[in-house]
Amino acid sequence: MSFLSQSPFHLDAAAIAKVHALYEGMTREERVTQLFVLLLLGEDPEDLDMVLRFKPGGVCRFFSEDLAHERTVMTAIEEALPIRPLITADLEGSRQSLFFGTAVPNQLGLSAIDDPQATRTIAAMTAREARAMGVRWSFTPVVDINAAFRSAVVGTRSYGSDVARIERHALAHIQGLQDAGMAATVKHWPGEGYDDRDQHLVTTINPLDLDQWDASFGRLYRSAIDAGVLSVMSAHIAFPAFVRAHFPDAGEEAFRPASINPLLNITLLREKLGFNGVIVSDATEMGGLCAYMAEPEVMPEILIGGCDVILFSRHPERDRDAILAAMDEGRLSEERVRDACLRTLALKARLGLLDDASLVPTEADQRADLARPEDAVSADAIWQRAPSLVKDTQNLLPLTPTRHKRVVLFESPIIHPLFPEPPAWSLPALLEKEGFEITRFERGMDVSRETFDLALYLLGDEALFTRNRIYIDWGKLHGGGIFNTLHRFWKDLPCLMLSFGHAYHLYDAPRVPTYVNAWSTHDKAQAAVLECLMGRAEWLGGHPVDPFCGLEDARF
Repeated sequence: MSFLSQSPFHLDAAAIAKVHALYEGMTREERVTQLFVLLLLGEDPEDLDMVLRFKPGGVCRFFSEDLAHERTVMTAIEEALPIRPLITADLEGSRQSLFFGTAVPNQLGLSAIDDPQATRTIAAMTAREARAMGVRWSFTPVVDINAAFRSAVVGTRSYGSDVARIERHALAHIQGLQDAGMAATVKHWPGEGYDDRDQHLVTTINPLDLDQWDASFGRLYRSAIDAGVLSVMSAHIAFPAFVRAHFPDAGEEAFRPASINPLLNITLLREKLGFNGVIVSDATEMGGLCAYMAEPEVMPEILIGGCDVILFSRHPERDRDAILAAMDEGRLSEERVRDACLRTLALKARLGLLDDASLVPTEADQRADLARPEDAVSADAIWQRAPSLVKDTQNLLPLTPTRHKRVVLFESPIIHPLFPEPPAWSLPALLEKEGFEITRFERGMDVSRETFDLALYLLGDEALFTRNRIYIDWGKLHGGGIFNTLHRFWKDLPCLMLSFGHAYHLYDAPRVPTYVNAWSTHDKAQAAVLECLMGRAEWLGGHPVDPFCGLEDARF
């Protein structure tokens, strides 16, 4: 029986024959080219020209706000490539929702709701809208474990710290995507979250022993594989316990990242866990890989290490040639390339990309699937269930303009690595419409019960890549100067801290009397929090992580 007829591909004889015919009709160069997914970020025409010239197997697109332009780009790509590409995206919700689609919560917000049906609904909605843009492959769900609360990259991208909760939401996410014709991807193999650093910046370490790993990440990946997930993203994360189990004196090799590690991808993932789908590397430009091995030498190692697809290349022709040279030298076998190419083509067949239907629907069909009113109603109801009241020791809530009219506002910027400028906060204007007077704090301002009724902190740090740490910068919040940095205003007047993202700010502010986790900086999250603050909606969100960071005093 062909491995292409087995899970997760389930191809019939005709589809398998088409895959093999395509493979046999390719040159060596074309087979290797199929293994690249290139990044198309922003509006630089040279990036699009590179895609059209190189003709990769896939493209990862970060969409702009211009729907007409995106349609033009997708159409140009489809027309130029001899085999329809796998258009991929990080469909992680919140600020990574489609601009012209329906805004949806991120994973930690959905986990706070802890309703797998809501997670499945959001995943299916996201898949339908992304398919309207040509996307067929989502690099979600994240199945990392929020074990190290200082991690700036796992946080709101994960489903929390409890393995059972992560499992039920990840399975709902996979089902919602793949039932709607979108390939799901579990990441970041072999498991992130116990190292508080970011693999975008450094090779991170999974420190678990084999039994601990098997009961946590092993369980999560086995469940996803049993559910038929189509792909796994192999990350720049080392798992020394598994390597040393095979080579006790491995030395530096114990810390070889998974993305170039055959023991982790082939021995553990393929052979032990039985995964038969596509293994895609994480982005090759990331510090966790390029700090370990330089380009272009690393490109053949990604395939030798068991990955089938190479995610991103700034110099694709050079990197393809490096792979071909490795094949000529015998370091990379023809069989390994054949296996990777067949799996990539099988994924396309599974998603209907080898059929005659266009990748991009007609303009009318596209608009009919984007931002449907019924989807907005459904998503808004889910957003409203996410905010979590962690504590209110001063019995502050609900707010009223009568008791809390004069508000002094301390705000950190909303940070997203892909946004050149921080988005503006919408909550202050919403509060003003309710009758509150909002005054943004300035250094030297008199903050006391005589001048204000409430001190309000807005913190806008979602867990996204390239952040070394997320913490409260008291100096910036309080206008600078050592005495402003040291002062805590909740001793002067009622105080409310709202975190729209990072769930662990109580580590830096354990004695703040009223604290809320809202999971996302999106305007939808801010509107949902307003309803709860005013007492018009209940605080329904739970706690998928420990917001107290293990600190007993943070509960008071």
